[in-house]
Amino acid sequence: MADEKEKKVDTASKKETSSKAKTTTKTAEKKSAPAKKADVKKTETKTAEKKVEEVKETVKVKENKENNNADELVAKATVKYARISSRKIAIVANLIRGKNVDEALAILKFTPKAGSEVLEKLLKSAIANAENNHQMAHSKLYIAEIYSNQGPTLKRIRPAAKGSAVRIRKRTSNTTIVLKERV
Repeated sequence: MADEKEKKVDTASKKETSSKAKTTTKTAEKKSAPAKKADVKKTETKTAEKKVEEVKETVKVKENKENNNADELVAKATVKYARISSRKIAIVANLIRGKNVDEALAILKFTPKAGSEVLEKLLKSAIANAENNHQMAHSKLYIAEIYSNQGPTLKRIRPAAKGSAVRIRKRTSNTTIVLKERV
């Protein structure tokens, strides 16, 4: 009987040791899994930090470009609500875009279009702004940008046949000239 009890105790102790071994391996696996997760998190944070640094560098490059553009002097002149269609002004504006101011004034003076008078006055105003406000040299000035956008439309009515009415649209335009110095 004593032998049987010893055998039972031995088998019970073997089961306990084997169960302890299983639990220790499970806990070791559990400990290694968080360690793996921590390694993954570290690598993820490193890659995220690299991406953030790359984005910061690109932002710095863009800021440098903007600062270089900010150093460049610009003179503007705008006429708002001019009683002429923006399409009519655009025809003449395309003729002088990118030209030197003296050449543009000559073109405007001898162009027989309705928009040339408005643009000539506007160009003279832009030249005066450049010389007086920004101390830019007249000989180096050129038309960097010129655009004409549609302004508000005045709506009028004209009587038509059989007692009806016809809508008349009197269009306006907002035109801007931007002058810069040639380097």
